[in-house]
Amino acid sequence: MNKVDKPFDLTHWKRNFYLFLTGQFLSGITSMIVQYSIIWYLTVTTGSATVISQATLLGMIPTIVLSPFVGPLIDRWNKKYLLIFSDIIVAIFALILAIVGFTSDGFPIWLVYVALFVRAVAQTFQMPTIQSILPTMVPDSEITRVNGQLGMVQSANYIIAPALGAFLFTVMDMNFLILFDVLGAILGVALLIFVAIPHLPSMGEKVHILTDSVEGFKMLKQRKGLWWFALNNTLFMLIFMPAASLYPLMTINYFKGTAADAGIIEVIYAVGMLVGGSCIGLFGHWKNRMKPVFFAYFVIAATMIPSGLLPGNMSGFIWFAVLNALAGLATPFFSTMLMAMVQQSYEPKYLGRVLGV
Repeated sequence: MNKVDKPFDLTHWKRNFYLFLTGQFLSGITSMIVQYSIIWYLTVTTGSATVISQATLLGMIPTIVLSPFVGPLIDRWNKKYLLIFSDIIVAIFALILAIVGFTSDGFPIWLVYVALFVRAVAQTFQMPTIQSILPTMVPDSEITRVNGQLGMVQSANYIIAPALGAFLFTVMDMNFLILFDVLGAILGVALLIFVAIPHLPSMGEKVHILTDSVEGFKMLKQRKGLWWFALNNTLFMLIFMPAASLYPLMTINYFKGTAADAGIIEVIYAVGMLVGGSCIGLFGHWKNRMKPVFFAYFVIAATMIPSGLLPGNMSGFIWFAVLNALAGLATPFFSTMLMAMVQQSYEPKYLGRVLGV
C-alpha cells in the first residue's frame, strides 16, 4: 500500500481511479480539439513557420520556467481544487477568445498567443498534479500499469482530437469550435467532484517556494540514476518537440497536403502511442525498466532521421506516415517509465516538488 492513508477502501480503488480517468479524458479531448483547431487556424491563415514556432514557444516557456516553482504549491494546496481551478481558467480564456471572434473579423494573433500562454500555465499545474495524485490512489504494484493507462487515455485524445479538430475546422465556425473548451471544463469538473483524492499531511502547510524548489532539486539529484535519466529525457524533448511541433506545416508546405492530411499524421502518431501505452498498461511489470526505454530511444532515432530525408511528394508523405506510426509506438515508454520510477521513489507529500523539477 502507498505511504498515505486513503479515505476509501483499497478494494474500491479501481472505481475511483477510472472515474478520475474518465473525467481527464473528457476534459482532455475537448481541450485538444481546440488546441489543434488553433494550430490549423494559424497554419491556414498565416502559413508562417515563424508564427507556428512562436505559438509553440509560448506553449513551452511556462512549463520550463514555472515547473520548479509550481511543485511546492502542488504539494501543499488542495489537489482537487487545483485541477478544478485550472480547468475553469482555461475555459474563461476560451470564452473570451470566442466572444472576440464573434464581435470582430477573426482573432488578433496577440490574443491567440495570450490564450495559448494561459493554457500552457494551466497545463504546468495540471500534469504534475495528476502525476502526484496517481500513486496515492492506487496500490504500489499497479503504478506502472496505471501510468500506462493514463498514457493510453492521452494517446486516445491525440487520436481523436486531430481528426475531429481538422474535420470540425472545415465545417464549423472557429468561434463555436473554441467553445468546446468550456464544454470540456464543465464535464471534467462535474466528474472530478465525485473523485476521492487522499488528503496528505503536507496540504495546508506554509509554502516556501524557493526553499522547497531547491529541496526538490536536491532530492532528485540524490538519486543518481533518476537524475541522469531525467537530464537525458530533457535533452531528448528539447531536440524532439520543436521538430514535432512543425509537422502540420511540414505536411502542408513540404508534402503539399491539406489540414486533413496534417490531421492524419497526428492520428497515425497517436495510434502508435496508444498501442505503446496499451503494451505498458497490459504488460508493465518489467524487472529492468531501462531496456524498453533504450529500445524506444533507438526507434525514435531510426524514424526521425529518415523523415528528414524524404522527397516532398505523396510517396514521401506515405513513408512519413509509416515512420510516424513507429515513432508513436516508442514514445510512451521513456516518459511512462520515468514517471513510474519517480512516483515509487518518493513519498507522495514530496512528489509535487520533485515532479516540478
